[in-house]
Parts: sequence; structure tokens; C-alpha cells
Amino acid sequence: MNPYAKLITSLSLLLGTTITISSNHWMMAWTGLEINTLAIIPLISKSHHPRAIEAAIKYFLVQAAASTLVLFSSTINAWHTGQWDLTQLTHPTSCLLLTTAIAMKLGLVPFHFWFPEVLQGSSLTTALLLSTVMKFPPITILYMSSHSLNPTLLTTMAIASAALGGWMGLNQTQIRKILAFSSISHLGWMSIIIIYNPKLTLLTFYLYSLMTATVFLILNTTKTMKLSTIMISWTKTPMLNATLMLALLSLAGLPPLTGFLPKWLIIHELTKQEMTVAATVIAMLSLLGLFFYLRLAYYSTITLPPNSTNHMKQWHINKLTNTPIAIIASLSMLLLPLSPMILISV
Repeated sequence: MNPYAKLITSLSLLLGTTITISSNHWMMAWTGLEINTLAIIPLISKSHHPRAIEAAIKYFLVQAAASTLVLFSSTINAWHTGQWDLTQLTHPTSCLLLTTAIAMKLGLVPFHFWFPEVLQGSSLTTALLLSTVMKFPPITILYMSSHSLNPTLLTTMAIASAALGGWMGLNQTQIRKILAFSSISHLGWMSIIIIYNPKLTLLTFYLYSLMTATVFLILNTTKTMKLSTIMISWTKTPMLNATLMLALLSLAGLPPLTGFLPKWLIIHELTKQEMTVAATVIAMLSLLGLFFYLRLAYYSTITLPPNSTNHMKQWHINKLTNTPIAIIASLSMLLLPLSPMILISV
């Protein structure tokens, strides 16, 4: 890809995200979402492979439909109340349409069909952007309008997302699809709590982005796309594979690691809100996700294929990605002791 084109798309992504997260007016928020959508499409389709082109078209159609719904929702609200402010969404139809539109943007169930296919058609770096940066503006809109969302609809979609994300990830062999269903599952955890504690949703998103970035950057360094190749990568980069295992277990939410913190806080908050049944159901559904994370961790470190090569193990890789991976991997595993300090801010 042309360096100038890459610079323009990167700056457009930054500009679109900044406009959306800093706007109070619906038209400005919509403009930022549109800039973001148009900026990521060249990155998805840059390989010119038929699957990449298909992914770009699917992404464009879904995001265009969602943006239309956002515009429609805000226009109906302005028509009835005279308000274009993001925080003044009061009309019931507008609230329902906005919840649907943001669910489409994020890939919540039942609007999730596009997300695994788009991730599968993208490169690992673009898939990382789609899973983290592109989710930030819609989550910010949810955060700002959280008081006017439909609680029943959002809780239903959240539990369905946690269930489907765990269930569909079980029989996948492509790592990008597994991480797509992992993202859908985590979005379920974020959206179930946004009405009751919006700051906790943002904290969960930040920690999820950190852990997902670690996994994607390690997979990009080892050039791993499928379960069959993840087994062979151990002989080339043992330390990276060991780090990958810990990052995956952190994503699963096992206690000594960072990923346990948001799940623990969400279950605690749901219990305080007398939603014990929802907390129990979503906690049980996270076991489905734990299974495929454990399977990935097992393949990355424990399963060693028959190997006839006699070369020395490569303990050091001369790449510039080492330092960022080291920093974010440390954060994605070791933040749990800082939870009292994080709790003060939440």
C-alpha cells in the first residue's frame, strides 16, 4: 500500500474517532462515524484478494445501514423535542432505533453476522483495528446516551451476544474468527452494564482492547492464522507463545490476570442492581469462551507436533514490535494488583 495512502487513512481514522468522541451534536457524531467507515475500507481491501474485497463490501453495507439508522433516530428525536444534543435523546422510538443502530455498528447479536466474515477477510493488523479502534466511537455514543437506552432490549442482546460468542467460537479453526466471536462475547459483557455503570463499560473496553492488542500483535509477529500453524510456531518463538498463552487466559478472565477484573466488577455491579439471574447466566456463559481460550492456549504451548528440524530455538527476534508487545503484554497480565486504584476512578 502506498505510504501516502496509508498516512491519509490513518489520519482519517484518528480524525473520525476524535470528532465522534468529542461531539455533543448528533450530526457531528454521525460525521465522525462516516469518516471512520470510509477510512478503514482501503485497509480492509488492500490485499486485493476476493475475500478481502467481499469483506470490505460487507463492512461498508452494514456500517452504511447503521449510520442511516443513527441519522434517522436523531432526526426523529429532533422533530419531536427540538434537541440535537447527544445526551437529550428522550423519544422512545429514537431510543429503540439508536440501540439497534449501535448494536449493528458493534456487532451485537442479532446483528453480528458481518463481523466474523469481515475479520476473516482482513489482515491481522486491520482485524486489530476493527476489534478495538473502530468499536470506540459507537461505545462512546452508548456511554453518552446510556440513560435513555432500552434496558430490556440491551440486556437481552447482551446475554444473547455472550451466549452466541461462546457457542460459535467452539468449532472454529481460523484464529481470526475465534477472536471475532470472542469480541462479540466481550461486547455482551460491556453492554449489559452500560445502563447501570457506564464508566465500568469504558474500563472493560480499555482492558479488552489491551488484551486483544497483545494477542493480535503476537499472532502478527509469528504469522499465525490457523490452529494448525499455531502448533508449529512454538519451535520458532517459544517466549512469544508462552506470552500468548497468558494473554489468552487473561482474555478468558482467569483470576490472577488482568481480564478477571472487569468480569468480577460487572458481576458485582449486576448483583447490587438485583440482577442476580442475569449475573449468574452471563457468568455461566463465559465458561463457553473459557473452553476455546483454553484450546488456543493448549495448542500454542502444550501441543508439540512431530518435528524433524535440528535448528536451535530462536529465543530472540530482531523486530521493532518487541518493545510494544512487551509493554502491552505486561499490562494485559499484571494489572489486577492495581484494582483498588482503578476502583476509585470507577
